[in-house]
Amino acid sequence: MSRIIRSAQPSDMAAIMSVMADAKKIMRQSGNLSQWEDGYLSEESITTDMSKHGAFVIEDNEKIVGYFAFLESPEPTYKQIYEGEWLDDSAPYHVVHRIASRADAHGIFSSIMDYCFAHEQNIRIDTHRDNKIMQHNMKKHGFSYCGIIYLANGDERLAYQKIVKRT
Repeated sequence: MSRIIRSAQPSDMAAIMSVMADAKKIMRQSGNLSQWEDGYLSEESITTDMSKHGAFVIEDNEKIVGYFAFLESPEPTYKQIYEGEWLDDSAPYHVVHRIASRADAHGIFSSIMDYCFAHEQNIRIDTHRDNKIMQHNMKKHGFSYCGIIYLANGDERLAYQKIVKRT
């Protein structure tokens, strides 16, 4: 298999939205019934990621099988954290959002983390309380649970951070 990660392009939009639809199905089948509903994720979200140079696709053998946003800080919803604290609240960080993949694509989270940590040593990420798959992946990859954040619409998310010290 030949896996690459590259910047998403406007011409990728249909494939990205198809990946998002598959990811929603995976969520629903695993008991995560309320994340990414009411029209989220939209093409507008992906276009915004692209405008910030933070939209990425994962390709296996030239077929798009995953998507994620990798964005520079600050993330406005991370300014306030409840029932905990960030591992480091002063250093710049990147945030990973909108991780999605096709059901038959394996190791996507690992590929994303390899890519992201090659570019940044301080990463924050959040997920829905019912997204057990994402929580498992974050724990498996050494992220620490830090507390609860609230999205702009008031929805709760579990917040995680991982810092890798480079020598």
